[in-house]
Amino acid sequence: MHDAMERRFAFAQHLADIAGDIIRPYFRRRINVSNKGDARLYDPVTEADRRAEEAMRAAIAREYPQDGIIGEEYGESTGTSEFAWVLDPVDGTRAFIAGQPLWGTLIGLEISGRPALGVLDQPFLGERVIGRNKTAELRNAGGSMSLKTRACSALSDAVICTTHPFTHFGDEERARFFRVERTCRLSRYGGDCYAYALLAMGFIDLVIEAGLKQWDIAALVPIVEGAGGIFTDWNGNAGMKGGTVIAAGDARLHEAALALLAD
Repeated sequence: MHDAMERRFAFAQHLADIAGDIIRPYFRRRINVSNKGDARLYDPVTEADRRAEEAMRAAIAREYPQDGIIGEEYGESTGTSEFAWVLDPVDGTRAFIAGQPLWGTLIGLEISGRPALGVLDQPFLGERVIGRNKTAELRNAGGSMSLKTRACSALSDAVICTTHPFTHFGDEERARFFRVERTCRLSRYGGDCYAYALLAMGFIDLVIEAGLKQWDIAALVPIVEGAGGIFTDWNGNAGMKGGTVIAAGDARLHEAALALLAD
């Protein structure tokens, strides 16, 4: 198992390189944007999303044809091994089309349904955040550094982030989020996947989201937990495949936020 994981760890870096080379030329360019959503919810997708996932899926099929693949753009391909790759080629497409570098490519690897490896690649900034074996690291042009969430025991001292409280929450979920936000020192909107990287780096203390899918979180769980944080749903349950999410850098903060999120 160790050798199989090490080979797939190296391969995950290769997948990130493949996706980055495809996506980077599209960023901050005038490109066509399609809407996968409806009149109520704008859900944009670009050629960068599609081409990057196609390339990653093709590489996996060549190298590990026995592994499963779950991707945002092209769905699920069932494998015969215990491994499954979970891909989100551009997490944060709204940020991407707005020219904000808060998006990232998410590459997760699950073993028997449990997240074991996570890569968040931001090719425009040249940053790659990796979580595995209960550790997290940041790789960039300056080298590699271990990541650790910061201690923060009180909501009144916390920085909280969510992607967008009006687009991504229902009315009841939004009210519960605002109960937590009102008690925090500072709140920021629009982080997408990059907010979880900043939590692992120790700049954000709390990320609360709703309506997420498996490909939104599979890569982020090993990163947050590897940096010492906690990743659960709003009821405190780990191991979910999407839905509501609370990521906290400090267990005391997680407990306090859960109490306010409770019905």
